[in-house]
Amino acid sequence: MALSWMAWTWQTALFFSGLLAVLAVMTTLAALRPERDRIGMLGLPTTRGDRLFLTLLGSAFIHLGWLALAGDAPLWGASIVSVVYGAILFRWA
Repeated sequence: MALSWMAWTWQTALFFSGLLAVLAVMTTLAALRPERDRIGMLGLPTTRGDRLFLTLLGSAFIHLGWLALAGDAPLWGASIVSVVYGAILFRWA
């Protein structure tokens, strides 16, 4: 199968490997420790999967906003903001 339609660099492979690892951990957690919905700062019942989805979606918007507003600044700043955002979301949402 030709995979030339995408720029497969080590960064791309690392991103998708990390995403696969997160999904594997979430699946294992769901099997070993079933969860109940909880209501946090968002005011609606959420599960771990919901919070993961909101974290990934929010992180994408944080990075897009960083690119739009910071211009040539390195993306490490957006990544740090995204990690903090995800930690807050998983803890209190």
